Amino acid sequence: MTEVLEITTFTLAKGLQAEDFVEANTDINEYLQRQPGFRWRRIVQRDDGTIVDIVAYDDLAHARAGAAGITGEMADSPVHAAIDHGTVDWQLTTVVQHVP
Repeated sequence: MTEVLEITTFTLAKGLQAEDFVEANTDINEYLQRQPGFRWRRIVQRDDGTIVDIVAYDDLAHARAGAAGITGEMADSPVHAAIDHGTVDWQLTTVVQHVP
């Protein structure tokens, strides 16, 4: 079974904490849960403060469509103001091994 991960890393906008980012994602989480092929999402914070946002989909087409909606349909979400956009690294990658 294919699994595609959308992995985005970035720092938060000045003065914000991880809790602020999580709160700003309420509408994004609801959006993701409505998307075809959505499996799960995890948001983690590295020791250096970098946020790693991982979203899993069942295939590349669904991952691309879901990601496009974050900047399209969800362009007015408060989450966008919580991110230092100059630090964003965004990738779609296919899982080659999954160990339950």
